[in-house]
Amino acid sequence: MNDEKIKKNYSKKLKLFEKYNQYYYEKSKPLVADHAFDLLRKEIIQLEKEYPFLKTSKSPDKNVGYKPSKIFRKVNHKSPMLSLGNAFSEDDLINFEKKILNYLHQNSNIEYSAEPKIDGISASLTYINGEFKLGLSRGDGKEGEDITANLKTISDIPKKITCKNFPEEIEIRGEVFIQNTDFKKFEDKFANPRNAASGSLRQKNPDDTKKIPLKFIAYTFGFAKGLKINNQKDFLNNLKKWGFKTNPLNITLTGIKELMDNYRQIEKKRSNIDFDIDGIVYKVNSFQLQKRLGYVTNSPRWAVAHKFSANKGISKIKHIDIQIGRTGALTPVAKILPVNIGGVIVSNATLHNEDEIQRKDIRVGDTVVVERAGDVIPHIVSVDLKKRKNFDKFIFPQKCPSCGSKTIKEFNLTTKKKDAVRRCSSEGYECEKVSIEKIKHFVSKEAFNIDGFGKKIVENFWNEKLIRLPQDIFSLDFKKIQSMEGWGKKSLANLKYSINEKKNISLERFIFALGIRHIGFENAKLISKNIKSSKNFISIGDKAKFEELLNIDGIGETQINSLKNFFLNKTNLKILKDLDKILTINDTTNLRNNGLLKNKVFMLTGKLTGISRAEAKSLIEENAGIIISNVSKKLNYLITGDKPTKRKVDAARQLKIKIINQNELFKMLNKTS
Repeated sequence: MNDEKIKKNYSKKLKLFEKYNQYYYEKSKPLVADHAFDLLRKEIIQLEKEYPFLKTSKSPDKNVGYKPSKIFRKVNHKSPMLSLGNAFSEDDLINFEKKILNYLHQNSNIEYSAEPKIDGISASLTYINGEFKLGLSRGDGKEGEDITANLKTISDIPKKITCKNFPEEIEIRGEVFIQNTDFKKFEDKFANPRNAASGSLRQKNPDDTKKIPLKFIAYTFGFAKGLKINNQKDFLNNLKKWGFKTNPLNITLTGIKELMDNYRQIEKKRSNIDFDIDGIVYKVNSFQLQKRLGYVTNSPRWAVAHKFSANKGISKIKHIDIQIGRTGALTPVAKILPVNIGGVIVSNATLHNEDEIQRKDIRVGDTVVVERAGDVIPHIVSVDLKKRKNFDKFIFPQKCPSCGSKTIKEFNLTTKKKDAVRRCSSEGYECEKVSIEKIKHFVSKEAFNIDGFGKKIVENFWNEKLIRLPQDIFSLDFKKIQSMEGWGKKSLANLKYSINEKKNISLERFIFALGIRHIGFENAKLISKNIKSSKNFISIGDKAKFEELLNIDGIGETQINSLKNFFLNKTNLKILKDLDKILTINDTTNLRNNGLLKNKVFMLTGKLTGISRAEAKSLIEENAGIIISNVSKKLNYLITGDKPTKRKVDAARQLKIKIINQNELFKMLNKTS
């Protein structure tokens, strides 16, 4: 990799880090899990080590937090509020201690203060002659926000300290947070407890801050004048004497084995602690050794944060909801006590299906392990049977919770077994929940792609009885919509324009939009290529036409049976006829045989910029390219957008398939993005 490419890669990572940093520190709305944030920071610092010419003043190694907001007065910290290095494994801890021992030229084990790391908002409190004079936020580590008035509303923060051994002047540092039990009262207003704490501290009026039950736990100091204490353990004990709250799980330990044993115990206890913790901070206990060890850039050599695993948490099931999808599938979802998993508050976990509940014997009231990996929906891994009380087995509904129809498990012709998924037996639009999901699908990106007509809009219009069937979208009562909250002249005009624009649609998109079970976008394309026109499709409901479809490569008995069921339903036939009158459904034309991408096979992963994936696929096919949905040897190009699926990228690399971005695709087409 040449210097230019290295710089480009570094700049991209740095820009992303700055964005994550801003959302975490300034807005208290993390965009990614802590684990991903920490790994990105590690990657940037590693690049700077390998290529010293990269390092800039914006390096995460030189900066902590984010610049203070303009709402509050800015004040310099007398002693910078530095960040800590991170450890993710036992090996990291061994290396951490090895560096300390090498630096000190000694062989004996080090004594550490092990303190669970609270996921809250850092604050610095300046006391002069025992009086609380100034309270600052972390800010960028060098300069913070003056939030003294807001901090004074927190009962855990002493306003006057009269103890004889209290220093003449000192900056007490700690974490402002809200307990999980208290957060329940405010979960409608804030995304998570950390967000609640941050939002409350940034209120202009301290009376508003006072309404939130904020807590403060003290754990260290910055500048100090007249402090006569020799180690962290004694300092924490004195904090309690001075009237501060400290973490009850603080402990002094020696050696890596003790650190790891304590780490595992605390990780198991996480769900029973009434505040969020995301790891354990280890500090060399002796202040004399801390002074000798000093600092490297903006981190102390004598401390490290040992982060918990990013993807698991322990919670309790409050109740189990049954959600009904577009195809009538009943999906059980566990509503759990909110738990912080990798910096994200999780309150729902999928249970997949009835068989999964029975296999794991999941019951309401159970204590469970919840896993969240990347962008995967959180799911329940296992039940802690030791904590189970006299809970009843969960009985899956035999009748649809929405329409009361019988629920069934269909026989799968391929596996020769009944499906794991139980479904509502009603067809078409007889079930309210199925109808809502069908309409959401109808307006979705790969279907009609109506701008500004999202899932929430569908739900709102349904509740207002503005829509019941897809054709209702094209005859909306705009006068009624204008009187609804959130709708003005501009948003109304935009919606009208978007709907009218989509009255002209390709046959393949039209077929896909109908939401026929087992007819995905690829199958819709195959059908449209073979039947050519909407007239042919609408009149498909006779035996001879279905038999013709069986000759299409990729269309099998499962798809044919789904189509038959669709055309047997009277409501579906009415929808087809009404839409045919309203819309211009374009006949399918033969694709170019000698396009720029002839005989080239493509696959897309990740979000593209300025163009939908459906549009990109159409563009490729219009130029004689072929689209496939799985990585295989016949693939020529994997096109990656933002947040591509790692598994697909790794598989492509293994098969030595060329990986390109959308700009490279446009170059192949002689277009600009």
